[in-house]
Amino acid sequence: MRIISANVNGIRSATSKGFINYLAQAQADIVCVQELKAQEADMTEEMKHPLGMYGVWHTAVKRGYSGVAIYSKQKPDANQVGLGWEDFDHEGRYVRADFGKLTVISLYLPSGSSSEERQQAKFSFLDKFLPVLRELQALQRDIVICGDWNIAHQNIDLKNWRGNLKNSGFLPEERQWLSRVIDELGWVDIWRTLYPEIPGYTWWSNRGQAYAKDVGWRIDYQLATPNLAACAQTAAIYKDEKFSDHAPLIVDYAYESF
Repeated sequence: MRIISANVNGIRSATSKGFINYLAQAQADIVCVQELKAQEADMTEEMKHPLGMYGVWHTAVKRGYSGVAIYSKQKPDANQVGLGWEDFDHEGRYVRADFGKLTVISLYLPSGSSSEERQQAKFSFLDKFLPVLRELQALQRDIVICGDWNIAHQNIDLKNWRGNLKNSGFLPEERQWLSRVIDELGWVDIWRTLYPEIPGYTWWSNRGQAYAKDVGWRIDYQLATPNLAACAQTAAIYKDEKFSDHAPLIVDYAYESF
């Protein structure tokens, strides 16, 4: 089973840069997308159901903002759009699809880099989301949360960690929160488990020559429950083409139930 997670920074923009063509050759079973930056009326049939896949999405009320989706070869048994939180659901940040015992979630965690107000909103989301992560673990399902978490966890996860100690995305409080998710709640960071010493950057600033010089951050993760994480065989970051300021994260699981 191949699952791809990709922040596309606009599904319309990414499609124009060949994202759907990439999916055709990538042969994923499930694709989780973040930052659609489009409402349903703005998307073509190809964007809603690429390669004839089933699609479920959670778009933002604000046009050209946020939004997440899950595309799958197999039709979901059930899906959930949003978290039931009035203050965040209008931003389009969470969608879930269930396939038998497997649950796949596409998540776009808020960024706090634009203002102190947004940073406080990010902290609020983290506070509210931790119990959700605990409840998901208690379901005893095989779950993977794919998404842009907007947090680099450890020093290895960004090139210039010393220069970002006071910046959103690498604040001590954010990193400690992610440590709790992994160490206390038991979620497994697939990339870091498979490749303890490979940075695995997935996002590069558009400023300067960050991409060319590989001055990146690893903020896109697939976090899984232990049983599913044990099935993870290989992971890769696709950089042969550039659809966004993020790169797709691909994980192959030896998982037979899908």
